Amino acid sequence: MRTMTGRGSRAVWIVMGAITVAVVGLWLIEGRQRPHPSPRDGEKSGQDMRAASPAPDIMEGMKPSSASEGGPAQAYAMVTPFKQQLIGVKTMVVEKRPLETVVRAVGRVDYDEQRLTRVNLRVSGWVEELFVDFTGQLVRKGQPLFTLYSPGLVASEDEYLLALKARDKVRDSPIPEVRAQAEQLVEAAFDRLRLWTLTNKQIDDLARRGKAQTYITMTSPVTGHVIEKKVFKGLYVEPEMTLYTIADLSTVWVNAEIYEYELPFVTVGQLTTVTFAAYPGEQFHGRVSYIYPYLNKGARTVKVRLNLPNPDGRLKPDMYGNAVITVDRGTRLAIPEQAVLDAGTRTLVFVVRGEGLFEPRVVKLGPKIGLYYEVSEGLSEGERVVTSGNFLIDSESKLMAATNMMGALGMGGIKMEQAQMGQMDMGGMPMGETPERRKQTEKISRERKAGGLTLTLSTDPASPRIGENLIRVTVKDAGGKPVPSATVQLTYLMAMPGMMPATVPMKPGKDGTYEARANLGMGGQWELTVVIQRAGQPEVKETFSVTAGGGDGMSGM
Repeated sequence: MRTMTGRGSRAVWIVMGAITVAVVGLWLIEGRQRPHPSPRDGEKSGQDMRAASPAPDIMEGMKPSSASEGGPAQAYAMVTPFKQQLIGVKTMVVEKRPLETVVRAVGRVDYDEQRLTRVNLRVSGWVEELFVDFTGQLVRKGQPLFTLYSPGLVASEDEYLLALKARDKVRDSPIPEVRAQAEQLVEAAFDRLRLWTLTNKQIDDLARRGKAQTYITMTSPVTGHVIEKKVFKGLYVEPEMTLYTIADLSTVWVNAEIYEYELPFVTVGQLTTVTFAAYPGEQFHGRVSYIYPYLNKGARTVKVRLNLPNPDGRLKPDMYGNAVITVDRGTRLAIPEQAVLDAGTRTLVFVVRGEGLFEPRVVKLGPKIGLYYEVSEGLSEGERVVTSGNFLIDSESKLMAATNMMGALGMGGIKMEQAQMGQMDMGGMPMGETPERRKQTEKISRERKAGGLTLTLSTDPASPRIGENLIRVTVKDAGGKPVPSATVQLTYLMAMPGMMPATVPMKPGKDGTYEARANLGMGGQWELTVVIQRAGQPEVKETFSVTAGGGDGMSGM
């Protein structure tokens, strides 16, 4: 058994050694066959990489057009008239219009707190006779409320009578100081009675009578309805007690609740109309008198106070009514709500640029008044915005922006295989070609001969930009003479999926020159096809290539 065990272990070790030798041998063989890069190769590789990498200013042109930082990329959307008809595109002119609306709210009638009066005393005593003895009773100013017996008040009356007698005795005194002192005592006693709420008439009656009155009649200070009564016959009353609360209902408050978003529309002084179920067909007019500075946490509403005249007393506290507040914002620049695309972080509209182009534009809006938004920034009067079909145009804009991001690789004449090999075909200009050579080549490529005519294409600006450009074509015959009387049309197209050509007539100018404006809505290479028709002559058609937004006109940039 020991011999067999030793032989098995020896076999295992032999196999493991053979495997190790084989792995090391393969590693050595592969290392010898792999070429090591030389310094020259490294420099050459770096040069190739630099040649294959676009310059910073070229890379800048490869960015997609964006309507706003922080939102999804947007580009000009190109939609042909036929497509616009299919998707139901509608537009409207941006203009100033009167913005009027109403804020509706439910309100509750309440007492005017500024017309509430509480009746109390400044002396203690007992109520003897009670004249106003129930809540809700209408009282007039000066009307008796009750009679009061107050020992302190009776003592003050006696002091006043004594002061009057003393003044009469010293009236003929030759000493002025004595007369003045007696007069001061009378004034002090009179003021004490006035402070204890006795009227001048009651004090005059006391002086004429010459005897203190045991029971003093207390009168109402205002006209109104008794809404609270805490006094009874025989009750002992003290200064801190409120005996009556009297409300003047000639004017009432209506407390209405409006929502948070309606708060900017409501200001103090606005006219308001309130209707009540108790008086169908009638309207009560008033004004906004106060906006409370706090919010109802539960309902998320703000209380607004309305002042309503109530001369006949028909409006009762705690009645419910429907308030309508008229909002007049004046004449403002406005757009319909259908034109607005709210993305949360930005508000977008599509502006019609003509010839099937739509520009995505971020706008700043004010409050919504009825069916219109007030425009604060981003639009000018007279521009035209999309009001129907803008969701589909928005999708087209985002698609174009996504495609434009690949403009340098997919749409600008650069093939992915060439980019990987470091050989980018920049619209016919290798990366090593200089801008001067590119201009010479482009000048030659913009002059074509076809059908016995020489066509020379130029643009304004010279390097076409993204947006509107002036396209100019000069037509000359075989003898070099201008051809002035021809019908010329321009068709421009970016060769990419989903793009439709746009055709515009070219207006004749001087010396056989024809002009037209074209909106090149994206950066990249565009094909401009010129069609010339002459009477009795065959049609001449020639295509040119230009690059929009490329600095020196390099395709795809």
